[in-house]
Amino acid sequence: MAFFSFYNVRKPRKFNHQPIYWDPRKEKLEERTRKIRREMGLEKIDENYKPQIKGTFVEGTTHLKRKLEKGETSQGRTYKNVKLVLAVVILLALLWFLYFK
Repeated sequence: MAFFSFYNVRKPRKFNHQPIYWDPRKEKLEERTRKIRREMGLEKIDENYKPQIKGTFVEGTTHLKRKLEKGETSQGRTYKNVKLVLAVVILLALLWFLYFK
């Protein structure tokens, strides 16, 4: 059994954020080359382009990716939870009627 001590108090872990390096010169150069390629006709212009953000978080995590591959949805998980709670309530009601009544 652990006892509380004033002398050996553990300190919380510190947040260690390491920023990603960003080079504004390189980004401007890439934008200029992309613009020149569009003007020369080497790169197609898509006016209706919207970045695909939906689903990128799931692709980066293993446990969510597994659930997606299995075909599990949030509605399915909710349905399973409701069935579990209902089964527990029925079992508790049976126990109450058998032993306490």
